[in-house]
Amino acid sequence: MNKYQIHLKDIGRILFGQAPPLFLVEVFFRALITYTLLLLIVRWLGKRMTGELTIMEMAVMVTLGAIVATPMQVPERGILLGLVLLLCAVAFQRGISYLGYRSHKFENITQGKPSLMVRDGIMQIENMRTDRISKNQLLAALRQQGITNLGLVERVYLEACGLFSIYLFSGERPGLATYPGDDVFNDPQQIGVQQLPQILVCHHCGNLPGTPHPLKCSNCGKHDFIMAVE
Repeated sequence: MNKYQIHLKDIGRILFGQAPPLFLVEVFFRALITYTLLLLIVRWLGKRMTGELTIMEMAVMVTLGAIVATPMQVPERGILLGLVLLLCAVAFQRGISYLGYRSHKFENITQGKPSLMVRDGIMQIENMRTDRISKNQLLAALRQQGITNLGLVERVYLEACGLFSIYLFSGERPGLATYPGDDVFNDPQQIGVQQLPQILVCHHCGNLPGTPHPLKCSNCGKHDFIMAVE
């Protein structure tokens, strides 16, 4: 389209484009057929596609969305082309899944693998930095599970699909509070925790150096210590 053909008063072109208005009826049937095919394709790909997605599965879903857009909207393109592309995407995904089933190394490359975020109540700062997980994001995940302090946590894994898997110690243990600082220090009894002035914890990683504590944390090297809670 040339520049001189563009007019803001051309309501027909703005609403219907350059296709005739009757094409809207065809778009309805194109969308219905394409939507049905897409449902069958996603069903064929398996139940994983309707759950939390890995990197590869997310890429497949984005690809499927890009494939179905053109056959539904462009009058010069037929539905058959979109169907062929959908079948190619399915074959690719099924092939990747099969190779991942046969080779654990290949699965780690394509799907990713879990990362350790917390070990024995201590945040693994380097792993968190590598996976771009902030301290607030991690503590928010613990709060959602009703965990009041980091000392209760034996392991936290960040799964390939982005979920946190959390394992707890049995029994009560002191540690870094998962609550925001204002809540902990202003009204600890109200939120169900007890401050322990005799036990200090690293505010950066959750390490418990004890009291008296060294000049810096033995785990992360920071100098910021606060009271532990239980």
